[in-house]
Amino acid sequence: MSRLHARLLHFAQTTIQPSLTSQIRTMSSYTSVHVGKPDTLDYKVYIRDASGKVISSVHDIPLKPEGVTDKHVFNMVVEVPRWSNAKLEMSSKFPFNPIVQDTKKGKLRYVRNLFPYKGYIHNYGAIPQTWEDPTFVDPNTSCNGDGDPIDVCEIGEQVGYIGQVKQVKVLGLVALIDEGETDWKVLAIDVTDPLAEKLNNLADVEEHLPGLIAATRHWFRDYKRPDGKPSNEFAFNGEAKEADFSLEVIEHCHKAWKEGLLTGTNPKANYDNTNSTLEGSKGFNPAEADKLATDGVVYTHSEPVGDDKWYYYKN
Repeated sequence: MSRLHARLLHFAQTTIQPSLTSQIRTMSSYTSVHVGKPDTLDYKVYIRDASGKVISSVHDIPLKPEGVTDKHVFNMVVEVPRWSNAKLEMSSKFPFNPIVQDTKKGKLRYVRNLFPYKGYIHNYGAIPQTWEDPTFVDPNTSCNGDGDPIDVCEIGEQVGYIGQVKQVKVLGLVALIDEGETDWKVLAIDVTDPLAEKLNNLADVEEHLPGLIAATRHWFRDYKRPDGKPSNEFAFNGEAKEADFSLEVIEHCHKAWKEGLLTGTNPKANYDNTNSTLEGSKGFNPAEADKLATDGVVYTHSEPVGDDKWYYYKN
């Protein structure tokens, strides 16, 4: 078995123990390197691994944290911190898929402040090594995939930062239909969050964070309306689906990444597949990584000044 196949098949299914949260915190040894000035076309955020090597945010970061066997725990790359407005995403065009700001007709894109919210209402990002295949018509939604890694809405209390690699517990998802494409939105919580051990399903989310699921539907339904676009629609009449259903969707998207995107064999494979660690894959080119992000600023996260957490109360 090749090293690549061994990494891709290294998954088990047991339940995470509370003591693992400290181990996961230690294992999150990625750093983000910011190149260029924010809010410009030149801005890029690369991710380095523990050795200091630039890696692909889409391809090199494993689907699941190494050594963690809980079937509900995955890696997540934070693209957009909560409360911010710049529409940032892992680039499909640049080698190693740095996080860049999306553009339309040459102009940087931002989401509007949709009352009563400020910017994005979650720590928003994606699960690496996944891909929503645009050639696949999902039987649950009757729509093709949107051609991106599967999106994650992390609902913990701490605001994340661009390029942060979180380990999150999957709790459910909603099936957004965005301009006629399937655009899954996974609901998850950082495993080190104070509420992580109490949240295991959608009922737990509603109990401890009342109104959050409804607010998620509202925000994704209408966030484009300030730009003059119609409301988005949802499959399942907007009903959020539970964690086990979510795992099936994630596994399907992981297979699509492995067999179609990473190999470049899918006719609509749209992400540069250059990577540093997947020896034997088409895009394996660690030497190319040595040329990147050498003049960037390594981001060091610090606790925010003041209170930027959120609070939930039942009437």
